This record gives sequence, C-alpha cells and structure tokens, in this order.
Amino acid sequence: MDANTTGNSVVSLKENAKEWAKKVGIDSIAELNNMIKSGKGLELILICEAMQQNAIYEIAGNIVKHNTHIVLIAGPSSAGKTTFSHRLGIQLRAMGMRPHAIAADNYFVNREDNPKDETGNYDFECIEAVDLKLLNEDMVRLLMGKRVEMPEFNFKTGKREYNGNYLKIDKNDVIIMEGIHSLNPEMTYLLGADDKFKIYISPLNQLYIDGNTKVSTMDSRLLRRMIRDHRTRGNDVEKTLLMWKSVRKGEEKYIFPYENEADAMFNSGLLYEYAVIKPYILPLLDYVPAGSPCYQDAERLKAFVNRFEEFASDYVPLNSILREFIGGGCFKI
Repeated sequence: MDANTTGNSVVSLKENAKEWAKKVGIDSIAELNNMIKSGKGLELILICEAMQQNAIYEIAGNIVKHNTHIVLIAGPSSAGKTTFSHRLGIQLRAMGMRPHAIAADNYFVNREDNPKDETGNYDFECIEAVDLKLLNEDMVRLLMGKRVEMPEFNFKTGKREYNGNYLKIDKNDVIIMEGIHSLNPEMTYLLGADDKFKIYISPLNQLYIDGNTKVSTMDSRLLRRMIRDHRTRGNDVEKTLLMWKSVRKGEEKYIFPYENEADAMFNSGLLYEYAVIKPYILPLLDYVPAGSPCYQDAERLKAFVNRFEEFASDYVPLNSILREFIGGGCFKI
C-alpha cells in the first residue's frame, strides 16, 4: 500500500514519501530540474497526480470495506485537507456511497461560552471551543438511523443556529468531517473504533537540496499558505510569516500529538509543485522590504525557490491539491 493501511500498521508518511520518490526516480532538486529541462514536466505532473489518485482510491476502498459511516480528517495548515475531502467524496460516490460533508466548526460553542487564552482573547483552536457533547450525541443518533437537524454556526453573531438542515443516513451514506481535533479521541468520545475512520494528511517529500540536506516540509506548507492567503484573503507574505509561529504552536499542541491515532495516512506533497509555484511566490517575496522583521526569512525562501526550474501551471489538473493554493481549481474552496 502506497499511502495508507488500517489498524496498527499505519505506514509512516516519511516512508511513503521515500517510496514515491523512488518510483518516480527523483530524490533531489537537480534530478527534478533535469526532468523539467528534458521536456518531461507534464509527464511528471501526470505521474504524481496518478499516484495520489491511487492512494485516494485505496483509502476509499478501505472505508467501504470496513463499512464505516463517519470519516474524520485532520492535518497541519496547508496540507490540502479541503481538496482531499472533495476528492475522497467523489471517489466514494464512484463506489456507490453517498458522502455528506459536515464542518466541525458548526459545532463551536456560542461565542460567550468560548474559552479564552492567557491574553484574554477567545481561543478558537482549543478543543473546548467545540460542543463535544452535542457533536457526539448527534453522531450517535445519526448512526442509529435517526433524523437529525444539523447546526450551522453563524460567525457574524457568534451563535449556533438551526435552519432546517436535516440529515438521516443509511448503509450507503458516509459523513466526512474535517477539523484540527478530528484525531483527538476526545472529539468523538461516544463513538467506537468501528464507527469511525480517521485520516491524517500532510505534504512530505524526500527531495534533497544538496548532500544530506532535505527540503523542509514546513517551508513547503509555508509557501503554499503564502500563495493562498494572498490570493483568497489579500494578505501579504509578511502577515503570513508573522502569524506562522502561532500556527505552528497550535499544530504542535492540537494536531501532531494525535497523528498516530490515524487509520490511514495520505501524503499530499507533489514533487513538481515547487517548479509550478515559483512564478507565484517570487513576486510576493520581492515585496518584503529590507527593514522588515521578515526580510531574512523572505530572502531565504527566495534563494530556496530559485533553485528550481520554472514550469507553467497550465497542465496542473483542475482537481489537483495544488489548485487549492494557486487557484483555478474545480472545487469550491
């Protein structure tokens, strides 16, 4: 199995990344650049995307095989969880299942009940920000075949609302829920192990810069987030860089400790992505002024990205995880 298995023998993402690099025949930036310069960039994209689709097919097959009705997805920032969820849902449909996406955020407690951090600000990332009792009771009722009115959280009013959105599931229905606490056993404490299928997603690769120096997974996610935040939120890279430390702190506390709880792991990294994102990220990094506290980080990232040959994004499939960041995809993100 390339990207997943079930039970206690979960294949590590690092081993998976090594295997993928070995199959493609690329484990260094130099080899990647040579493949692009030789005119095989499109071939590389098709291979990487096919390998990811095979992995999604295997995961979906395991969900159907084990007759699981609740799928929980978690992973660090910019892992591509939203696109993965869409693609998993489509694959499940192709296997005769009916997926239903449920946002864990809709189970936030009302704003006045949300815990605060040490600075007195609302802590929206702690697990106590979720109404665990209601979430678990709703999931249990759904598994019992009951009709449940699903909540919708109004972020403007800070209140949970009920707007007539009812759900009832049968043997061919699958709930897909994405959230930072999805792998934490407390999140679904009333559900048995057989009731849920947990997936951990993260982008890893085994590209070497030179010698024994590997490409940083954290840098890969940071580059993705910079491009997405600028495109969808209008944030400059300085803002993304300044908040990155806080993002990483939340991941260390709420996500990474539970990655081994997963029943399946999915590597969302694409060997070709650095060549494609190069023309997207360099202009953004160029805007960081010399006097900025982020200047050194920006220059380091520019030097890193400039190691790659550039390749146009035209051939990146519309359903690619990379489209979640560079835009132009077929999913509503």
